[in-house]
Amino acid sequence: MSRGPVVEAAVGVRLGPLDLQVELALAAGTVTALLGPNGAGKTTLLRVLAGLVPLDTGRVRLDGRVVDEPPAVLVPPERRRLGIVHQDYLLFPHLSVLDNVAFGPRSRGMRSRETRELAAAWLHRVGLADRARARPGVLSGGQQQRAALARALATDPVALLLDEPLAAMDARHRPQVRAELRTHLAGYPGATLLITHDVADAVTLADRLVVLEDGRVTHDAAVDDVLERPGTPYVADLAAAARRP
Repeated sequence: MSRGPVVEAAVGVRLGPLDLQVELALAAGTVTALLGPNGAGKTTLLRVLAGLVPLDTGRVRLDGRVVDEPPAVLVPPERRRLGIVHQDYLLFPHLSVLDNVAFGPRSRGMRSRETRELAAAWLHRVGLADRARARPGVLSGGQQQRAALARALATDPVALLLDEPLAAMDARHRPQVRAELRTHLAGYPGATLLITHDVADAVTLADRLVVLEDGRVTHDAAVDDVLERPGTPYVADLAAAARRP
C-alpha cells in the first residue's frame, strides 16, 4: 500500500445544533489522533466516514474510490473497506473469540474454512491464540480490545477507525493496553484515525493531532507542534495535561 492519502474527506453535515465542516486526509502508514470537547463532532465525523451518516455536502473518497458524494453516490457501510473498533468493542457475546474475528471476512463473502484460518492467524498476531474458543465475557478489557482489533483488521481495511478504544479501561491498566495498541498499530500499513479524549493517547499513539472544536478543525499538525503552540483554551488545557507527571 502506498503512503499517499487513502482517506480524503470534505465533510459538510448539519445535525441539530452541530454544523460540521471538515476537510481531512489520512495517509497510509500513519496514525492521526482526533481530539475535541464533547459535542465538537468527533463521533459524527467517524460515522460519516463509516457510511452511517450521509453527507449533506462534500465528498468522501477511500483508496481513490468515491463512497459518498450527494446526491448521486452513497456506498453502504458494509461495502467500504474500513475497520472499526468501537468504545465498547461490540463483540458478539454468544460467539467464540475465533468466530467473532471470522465474522467480518465471512460477511464479505469469504468461505467458512478460509475465514476461520484467517481469524486464527490474526488471533496469533495479537497474542490471543490460546483464547480462540473462549467467549468474550471471560476476557479482560485488554484482551477484548485486541479481539476487536483483530476482527477489524481481518477484513483487510484500507483504514482503521478507533472510537475511544481505551475509554473502557481502568486507570491501572490503561498504560499497558495503550503500549500494546501502539505495537499493533505500528505494524498496520493502512491509515488509522483515533478518536480520544485523552491527550496521553495522542502523545503515545499518534503521529499527527487534529483538534475539532464546534465542528471546525482548529489545529492540524504533528502532536508535539500542536501541544507546544496551543491556539485555543481547549488545546492549552491539553498541553497542560500532557506536561503533568
